[in-house]
Amino acid sequence: MSVILRFFGGMLITFIGGSIVFKTEWILQNFGSIQWADEHLGFEGGSRLFYKLIGVFVCFMGILVAFGLFKGFFVSTAGQFLLPKSALQ
Repeated sequence: MSVILRFFGGMLITFIGGSIVFKTEWILQNFGSIQWADEHLGFEGGSRLFYKLIGVFVCFMGILVAFGLFKGFFVSTAGQFLLPKSALQ
């Protein structure tokens, strides 16, 4: 994938994550509350916090994609558990 396409794709993903963070109330009204989040993350604000955390996570992933760091991040975190030892060397 070309560097320019990867950068703009990552920025698009970051923009989508930012939209999730800023439009949390709209998402909550259209998709409803999350029972687990309300029980474990607070009273009525648990679902809002959960949607915002998802948005921040998507932003983080978008920045990793935009700057070509996603593969290295994945291999050094989740790759330790999911990939065979021979693939990590």
